[in-house]
Amino acid sequence: MSNDTALLFGQFLRAPGLVGAIAPSSRRLAVSVCAPVPERGEPIVVELGPGTGPFTAEIQRKLDGRGHHLAVELNEAMAGRLASRFPEVDVVHGDAAELSRLLARRGLPRAGVVISGLPWAAFPEKLQHDLLDAVGSAMSPDGAFTTFSYIHAIPLASARRFRALLAERFEEVVPGRTVWRNAPPAFVLHARRPRP
Repeated sequence: MSNDTALLFGQFLRAPGLVGAIAPSSRRLAVSVCAPVPERGEPIVVELGPGTGPFTAEIQRKLDGRGHHLAVELNEAMAGRLASRFPEVDVVHGDAAELSRLLARRGLPRAGVVISGLPWAAFPEKLQHDLLDAVGSAMSPDGAFTTFSYIHAIPLASARRFRALLAERFEEVVPGRTVWRNAPPAFVLHARRPRP
């Protein structure tokens, strides 16, 4: 078991409703989830729930030193490991519900892209609403939001509720392909243009 897998699994055992994963995401899932990160300009990219950093690495590869990458991680142990592994990333040990305040504190405008590794299907309804409110108010009008869900969570009421909330909160929601080479398999959801 790798150090990242051991850390993630240990944190999952402590708080499964907050961590939501037992192993780091695969590179294939990271490429699919991070597809909206632009390869030009100086974008502001926010990453929610980066965990041990598979999406962080892909975002950094695509940014290649441009823009600003803010990674918000609620778990202190994972935030610490992420900050030491990616010194070029602005890692915050904090709550995604405070996203607008975190951006304002840094003098940054709204995010153009929000990449989420949060376990939406594990969250109760109020938390889903609160976090999507925070995401929508922190995004530019033409911004992109991407997240994923494990395939086994598709039939869960909380996962169906989350997908309905996305459709309410964004003008466009497009499901991506299932990434079978991930443990467990996952599918990606791309949303664009948050509704005011």
